Amino acid sequence: MTEFSELVKRSIRNVPDWPKKGVVFRDLTTMWKDPKMLKATTDALYRRYRRSRIDSVLGIEARGFIVGAPLAMKLGVGFVAARKPGKLPWKTVSKEYDLEYTSAGLEVHRDAIKKGERVLIVDDLMATAGTALAAINLVEALGGKVVGLAFVVELSFLKGRDKLRGYRVFSLGQYASE
Repeated sequence: MTEFSELVKRSIRNVPDWPKKGVVFRDLTTMWKDPKMLKATTDALYRRYRRSRIDSVLGIEARGFIVGAPLAMKLGVGFVAARKPGKLPWKTVSKEYDLEYTSAGLEVHRDAIKKGERVLIVDDLMATAGTALAAINLVEALGGKVVGLAFVVELSFLKGRDKLRGYRVFSLGQYASE
């Protein structure tokens, strides 16, 4: 683990027994409240992807917007919002998926991604990769190409990365255990 990875992890609040007993919730709002850490995480992701051919950044609702929009702006590309069902006002493509504790869905506008467009998917945290897989399916359903998936932190003990074989996955910090 790099020094920066450890700094990221130290800036995140750990909330035991939420949303249920035995789970430690990783609360990134403490990191984002610090303007230096907000800038540092955006800059780190920018350095990772600045030489990649990316046409747009897709951020997953809601915390992926916090990561994705400033990254898209810094990269000079468009931002695509992957929202919960029923939140977008026009024609959409949807994908249902399972989370650690429930099921959910994501959708994007049908015209959000053009055929052949190269898309970087971003979110704050990867756990079991259900949300990331749904985002991949949305991009590919519209004819886009996923060039990578980027996360601020990854709960590597849940082995979500294993479900994303064939895709380039990057995280700034990893938790090897609960």
